[in-house]
Amino acid sequence: MHVESRLPLRISETGGRVRLGLEGFSYVEGPTLQDAADKLVTHLLQIAMALRATGIGPIHAECCPDPAHLDFISEFGELVAAGGDPRDLIFGSNPPAV
Repeated sequence: MHVESRLPLRISETGGRVRLGLEGFSYVEGPTLQDAADKLVTHLLQIAMALRATGIGPIHAECCPDPAHLDFISEFGELVAAGGDPRDLIFGSNPPAV
């Protein structure tokens, strides 16, 4: 089964470090791609846990979160809470052969 990430993933190198980010959720840096990927998973898990613990609260027109980002982080949190591995949601799985 092939799963594609629904949000654009950004990868770059700066100062000899790998910078990895998921659109709408900032970025992280690490000395290797694996380290940056692990940090990104941790970063998203912290966001998902905070959302699950406190909810989103009142939403105002001036600060309205993107529904796609809310759906993504909600699904991320549900998957982790159920004991699943969220990496497929971020990075996709079984990428097609090039």
